[in-house]
Amino acid sequence: EVVLAAYAEWGREAVKKLNGIFACAIWDRDRQELFLARDHIGVKPLYYFWDGNRFIFSSEIKGILEHGVPREIDLDSLNVYFRFLYVPAPRTIWKNIFKLPAAHTATLRGKDLAIAPFWKLSPGEPITAANAREQIRALFRDSVKRQLISDRPLGVFLSGGIDSSAVLGAMREITPGTIKTFSVGFETDVEEEKYNADFRLAARTAAHFGTEHHAVTITAMDVRDSFERVIYHMDEPVSNHIQPATYLLSRFAKQTVDVVLGGDGGDELFGGYDRYFYNAIVDRIRSLPAPLRHPAILRALGRATGKETLLSKVQTPPGLSRFLSFMGQKESVVGNFLRPEVNRPAAVAEAYAPHFRDIQPDFTNQFMMADVATWLPDESLVRSDKLSMACALEERVPILDYRLAELAFRIPSRHKLESRRLGKKIFREALREFIPDFVLTEKKRGWFSPASKWVRGELYPFAKEILSPGYCRGTENFFDFSAIARILDDHRDIKAYGLNTIWALMTFQVWYALFKDGKTMPHV
Repeated sequence: EVVLAAYAEWGREAVKKLNGIFACAIWDRDRQELFLARDHIGVKPLYYFWDGNRFIFSSEIKGILEHGVPREIDLDSLNVYFRFLYVPAPRTIWKNIFKLPAAHTATLRGKDLAIAPFWKLSPGEPITAANAREQIRALFRDSVKRQLISDRPLGVFLSGGIDSSAVLGAMREITPGTIKTFSVGFETDVEEEKYNADFRLAARTAAHFGTEHHAVTITAMDVRDSFERVIYHMDEPVSNHIQPATYLLSRFAKQTVDVVLGGDGGDELFGGYDRYFYNAIVDRIRSLPAPLRHPAILRALGRATGKETLLSKVQTPPGLSRFLSFMGQKESVVGNFLRPEVNRPAAVAEAYAPHFRDIQPDFTNQFMMADVATWLPDESLVRSDKLSMACALEERVPILDYRLAELAFRIPSRHKLESRRLGKKIFREALREFIPDFVLTEKKRGWFSPASKWVRGELYPFAKEILSPGYCRGTENFFDFSAIARILDDHRDIKAYGLNTIWALMTFQVWYALFKDGKTMPHV
């Protein structure tokens, strides 16, 4: 009702006044036009098919496929997928089916389709660290408060990291009653600390804030049994081995609540990933006098420090090539299993080039901004949204309030980066009142799963079956299955690490069987 009233008052300009997560479509009877819009960051998905005659839109691609549209794979998107593990907007894996990009509107009048941005992130006027801390704190608290409005039971996805802990801390300050928190861990015989370190930290954080904590642990067999269902709900190939955990955590939480708050977005806005820190290091080395940057010196330094791959990037100036060198899978691997007739590495540069037409002085911030426009909505948020909504659970993301995003890119990257171990410096400083001290000093780990170990053991027969040429019809036109078998066995035998490639191929094979071959899902 609010969106319709706003449209009636301000027309297409109404979306500029909205703050939240949305994908909407309005038929304007007076103007005889269809108006669509997607939220600022792209939390909610919106797809459309357009062939100059039929326009079909949906929040799920499978809704569009119900209308008999041609199911033709876009080979450029296929190439991008196997190098980046997802397909960035406006493309999808299908020809003539597109994503409406985040912060864009689409207007269809007759046979004229116009797509335009209504908001765009930009560097903005730089802000001092002191001012930034004050504004982060105020905007963050306001965003959490706004997103606590719900007429249904509400909880928090608690990972153990800085971001979700800060969301919980602010929620505890605002909400005096019982707060329900939810975490997922892994049952595994592997003794490495890393797989459940954050799971245990989340339990400690929950106890610190006195929440009603709910924890679920999953096994390799849980991953196997939910794999098809997860791919079905994702709609198109998006490869990440934590997807089953996201889905199973959402299904678990739905037994207790209908809405959860998550900590998504803090890493992309405030510099939490290793790649930002290492990119800044490369820029610092490039600023040294030329004799100190001699290739022989860099090679020797690389061998001595184990950072040969990083130091090789020193020869690459800020821009698209630098970005791709950090983000893409190795060409030698992709070219090994993709058949020569479909292998087109140039498609990757074409997909990401629009984000690097102008190189900004603070390239590390530009790197983050490119991630916000690509990786965040089309890999990270689509995973969170689709797999929670598959369980009828709504996930909200207060850190991605567009006002916080605007503020984040007025903050020079030097205020965000402290060390590889401790990222998001200014974010941690601004929100330390909401975060327990024992979380503030923990190193950044990322969300690990034992998938690599499982593929060598319990999941190996499952992976081998999916990656066989007889699993589905048609993919032999894309892949060299003898090369794929070597990649899988080399990973099993610890000759070469191949999890990303194996998981991407498993995801694609299952997706192809479901959406191209027409395999029936027994239960969704």
